[in-house]
Amino acid sequence: MRIAFRVHGAVQGVGYRRFAAREAQALDLAGWVRNEADGSVAGEAEGPEAALAAFRARLAQGPAFAAVGRLDWGALDVRSSLPHPFEIYR
Repeated sequence: MRIAFRVHGAVQGVGYRRFAAREAQALDLAGWVRNEADGSVAGEAEGPEAALAAFRARLAQGPAFAAVGRLDWGALDVRSSLPHPFEIYR
């Protein structure tokens, strides 16, 4: 299963991308994460449904200094491969 996500709130400058990558790698997910110009953090992840559900819960909480306001999450039907292990894009 493959998903796209976007996290809104105070999520830049607080270690959110590093947190997301660490959590995804712990769940053995493929994918990437990056900061967006609008202040959100976006990415894609791929893996088993149970691992993605756990990842979603962790993203919704975020690291200690983040304040997640909203998490957008949706399934993708894309056939290209994602980076594995999970990567941080600059």
